[in-house]
Amino acid sequence: MRAEIETLAQDIGRSVALVKRHLDWDAALMRLDELNASAENPDLWNDAAAAQKIMRERTELETAISGIRAAERDLADLLDLIELGEAEGDRDVVDDAEAQIRAIRDHAAKMELETLLSGEADHNDCYLEINAGAGGTESQDWAEMLLRMYTRWAEQHGYKVDWLEESEGEAAGIKSATIRVSGHNAYGWLKTESGVHRLVRISPYDSAARRHTSFSSVWVYPVIDDTIEIQINESECRIDTYRASGAGGQHINKTDSAVRITHIPTGIVAACQMERSQHQNRARAWDMLRARMYEAELQKREAAAQALEDQKTDIGWGHQIRSYVLQPYQMVKDLRTNVETSDSQGVLDGDLDQFLAASLASRIKGDAGGKG
Repeated sequence: MRAEIETLAQDIGRSVALVKRHLDWDAALMRLDELNASAENPDLWNDAAAAQKIMRERTELETAISGIRAAERDLADLLDLIELGEAEGDRDVVDDAEAQIRAIRDHAAKMELETLLSGEADHNDCYLEINAGAGGTESQDWAEMLLRMYTRWAEQHGYKVDWLEESEGEAAGIKSATIRVSGHNAYGWLKTESGVHRLVRISPYDSAARRHTSFSSVWVYPVIDDTIEIQINESECRIDTYRASGAGGQHINKTDSAVRITHIPTGIVAACQMERSQHQNRARAWDMLRARMYEAELQKREAAAQALEDQKTDIGWGHQIRSYVLQPYQMVKDLRTNVETSDSQGVLDGDLDQFLAASLASRIKGDAGGKG
């Protein structure tokens, strides 16, 4: 058997072993049996909150266990197929099986990384907020490109995306937007995307075809559930209502009932214009404000990232986390991990996994080092 295939098989075995060790495999199997028994109890839903917690744990554990079993089973089948293909001199069979093993290797590596998503809110849904920096139309167009990039990434990974707020740019693009990304580990995967993103390109809005640099900021914070209590004094908040200014259609509903809540002591703002009812928009905005304040508390408590205000300072030079260059050459580079690719269009179409994995692994190593 070729050395490359043996190396791939070893990589898969190592990732699977690490995931099993993290899960405490035998204990995980026993726990899944317990959860399955609980799920069959007709009295389970007498307590809806407890039932949802049990079902969520069951789904997460079942997904992890079935993923490991599938990786081991498929690898064994493919190795047998390769042996048969080599014995019969069928190169196409061997090459196809090797490609499938590479896909298993990548999935196993992702499972390994996901086992490290053990932060307090990593499994939660998240809000993702984008704000255009200084520069008018250029930055506003860039902000809309980022919104499209994250939306495509989320949809490609089976996450649900809801538009909560959107403010159109004067000529093109958006001034700001907030979406909710719903699905397992949404916050865990996206939390390292907070920061300033820099674009270099020949401007489509410049008749002289000059190169422009634009900045927009991304801010990610977790959706919090009812088990997490965040106390907010309503007398310290300003509530404004306004007409939604987004594009409508697939994004949001046109409405006169948009709501913006500002927590005056911290300057934290939450806005929602997705619902037609002002009452519903107000309720969502309060949820978002509590989530923003919870994220601020996580930042302080975990010391896993820079202080909240440091991350939200000037949207410009010196604060960027990733650079996207479209001219005079093609390159996207993460300035924290040095991961880069020349496939800039692929990245803008949502191919972010290599950046997310590298920044997440780097952050986890940093946290581990800080605890040591």
